[in-house]
Amino acid sequence: MAARRISGVISRSLSLRTLSSSLVSRGNRSNLGSEVRRFTTAAALEEPIIPPVSINDTQLLINGKFVDSASGKTFPTLDPRTGEVIANVAEGDAEDINRAVSAARKAFDEGPWPKMTAYERSRILLRFADLVDKHNDELAALETWNNGKPYEQSAKTEVPMFARLFRYYAGWADKIHGLTVPADGPYHVQTLHEPIGVAGQIIPWNFPLLMFAWKVGPALATGNTIVLKTAEQTPLTALYAAKLLHEAGLPPGVLNVVSGYGPTAGAALASHMDVDKIAFTGSTDTGKIVQELAAKSNLKPVTLELGGKSPFIVCEDADIDKAVELAHFALFFNQGQCCCAGSRTFVHERVYDEFLEKAKARAQSRTVGDPFQTGIEQGPQLSPSNPY
Repeated sequence: MAARRISGVISRSLSLRTLSSSLVSRGNRSNLGSEVRRFTTAAALEEPIIPPVSINDTQLLINGKFVDSASGKTFPTLDPRTGEVIANVAEGDAEDINRAVSAARKAFDEGPWPKMTAYERSRILLRFADLVDKHNDELAALETWNNGKPYEQSAKTEVPMFARLFRYYAGWADKIHGLTVPADGPYHVQTLHEPIGVAGQIIPWNFPLLMFAWKVGPALATGNTIVLKTAEQTPLTALYAAKLLHEAGLPPGVLNVVSGYGPTAGAALASHMDVDKIAFTGSTDTGKIVQELAAKSNLKPVTLELGGKSPFIVCEDADIDKAVELAHFALFFNQGQCCCAGSRTFVHERVYDEFLEKAKARAQSRTVGDPFQTGIEQGPQLSPSNPY
């Protein structure tokens, strides 16, 4: 089947339209200087909507308490709409990773979490999911404010999915069994699944809450303790969610959250001799570094979820209108900041021209603006330097 690629055409069409009609220079009102732009869907400049949520959790969470970083340093987390500072967050480094790992190790070796019945662990996770439902609007507002994704996406899709994921993992807690294996001769053979120990976890910025769930949920359900390094661009919702987990009954030291940068906090976590497993989601280049640091330290097991280039294929007999809408969603969902985005579109040559015309029109009609406004399809990219 002959095919031609058009995703670049669609992306450029939206980008040019956005630059020409949806962005206005902010001058030097932020740390990003002249690189920063403000989104607007009208000719007149619109003031960004300030979400009704308080930011109270900006310290590191170590051993069940919010504490300053050992160095006392902080770093700004920015509103991607304007580049202005939302809050200053504690900047963890190697010393803070040491404190967090020490707390996690003590909680695993001496604390109640690994010894707790799986049923009791599941009850805590279920209580946490109920608290997420209760605080849906606050979590959604923080996610959108810090990341830039549409509030409707955060409030109606991602936060409910976040709670659902924890209920799913809670359900697995008491259903992970070993096996009794038939053997030749008078032998008894069995396997037993046990917690691995202290899990180091590093998550990215494009889906902060969902990445938190996919890393933290399984590790907690199976009785591990955790040191979580958040993305420096989006630290706020992980701190809020971790506070709710402790409100649900999580013992101190079981989940520790360190905000900071990859070369300092992230590298210290990946190379730490007392971390038993490392899990990382992010770029391929950084994944190579994580794997190397893990190997050169204590040869800890590593799980990597890295970026990809996902093809979207339109065949000759496809419903073109439906294919256009699906391809558009695949490419532009979450501002295109998705590791499985349909960033390569292949179209059969007999329907190529029709598809291209309709795909371009759909891209040009995409509603760009303040993500807190109703009906907005696309908020700002997280930063001028993001890789998507």
